[in-house]
Amino acid sequence: MGLGKRIGGKSAEIVAEEIQQRTAEQIFKVLGELKGGAMKLGQALSIFEAALPQEIVGPYRATLTKLQDAAPPLPAATVHKVLSEQLGDDWRDNFVSFDDQPTAAASIGQVHKAVWHDGRQVAVKIQYPGAGKALLGDFAQLARLGKMFGALLPGLDIKAVLAELRDRVAEELDYLREAEAQHAFALEFHNDPDFHVPDVIAANEMILVSEWMDGTPLSRVITDGTKEERDHAGLLFVRFLFCSPARVGMLHADPHPGNFRMLSNGKLGILDFGAVNRMPGGYPQVFGLLTRIFNQGDMETVVNGLRDEGFIRPGIEIDPDALRAFLAPYVEPTAVEEFTFSREWLRAQAASVTDLRPTNVVRQLNLPASYVLIHRVHAAGVGVLCQLGTTARFRDEAIRWVPGFLEDPNDEALAVP
Repeated sequence: MGLGKRIGGKSAEIVAEEIQQRTAEQIFKVLGELKGGAMKLGQALSIFEAALPQEIVGPYRATLTKLQDAAPPLPAATVHKVLSEQLGDDWRDNFVSFDDQPTAAASIGQVHKAVWHDGRQVAVKIQYPGAGKALLGDFAQLARLGKMFGALLPGLDIKAVLAELRDRVAEELDYLREAEAQHAFALEFHNDPDFHVPDVIAANEMILVSEWMDGTPLSRVITDGTKEERDHAGLLFVRFLFCSPARVGMLHADPHPGNFRMLSNGKLGILDFGAVNRMPGGYPQVFGLLTRIFNQGDMETVVNGLRDEGFIRPGIEIDPDALRAFLAPYVEPTAVEEFTFSREWLRAQAASVTDLRPTNVVRQLNLPASYVLIHRVHAAGVGVLCQLGTTARFRDEAIRWVPGFLEDPNDEALAVP
């Protein structure tokens, strides 16, 4: 069809845009019909979504928002049935009281407030029956879209991204694994001056009981907080994400405002450790190294480093100036002593990469499997900081916690010959 249109007088670029637009519409139509799996993929690919026109992805975003907002809570009878199956018919013996109305709901489970048998207030996280099967079924559907993604995003190895996401989602469904991660964070940040993580009390594969934590949701700080409160919350938010790989060997991989609370003592409280990226060596040193080299203006070395890390696949050519313009928003906050995030700034950055031309640099980039969750955190994190409108010394956090960001005489590995 494209060849026929070119013979008929349309330019190759216009034909390519038309074909890619129809491809995008078809992809996002299918994604909009899925639930949890589409949300996970949407989070991971938000960097690429920004490269597509609003008229294509707008309906998709609206569908996902509706799915997230319209998730009805489990009826009390179903909650009791799950508790009986998981804890036994005498499950009430574990609690002094149990509130049948959930305090929070997510894509795979909901949380109830209760009083543990020893008098402690607790949060009881209960996985929806069948949630695991439904989510993994979504990924089977998404895998069938591989060729379409190839036409839309030629630089992306979508099969590797989907395989990585599927593995991480399988981990997220295992509450015992989540309990292990949450306990590790709670131990590391016990009595920390900046952070509080409620510890785990009991867990199995589908039930997780942890200490209750009161506080102001970060979403309320975004809407109602003073400038000082929003600056403080944003700085702690960044510090937590940057320091965790070094201190715990894990990165909290779901930085949604609903997972954070500002406590009355000024600390940042953190919830939900189902999605974590295990990073026993901390942040990859090349991450900090390339950030510093980018700030120094050496794009040739940055491009070579991104090729070595798999962000640019063999045979894909990248315009260094376009790449610099695209990466600047992610790196800019570390290049100055103090930086202010804002919604206006974010909109300006997104507008600079929104087109369907084959030359669009975003469409030439790959997302290596090992960076899927790191990217998800950075993209979502920038969004939260822009909602907060935070002004802070982010460069200081990179210097303190990101290996390779400071000049090191032993970094010659990436030097251009």
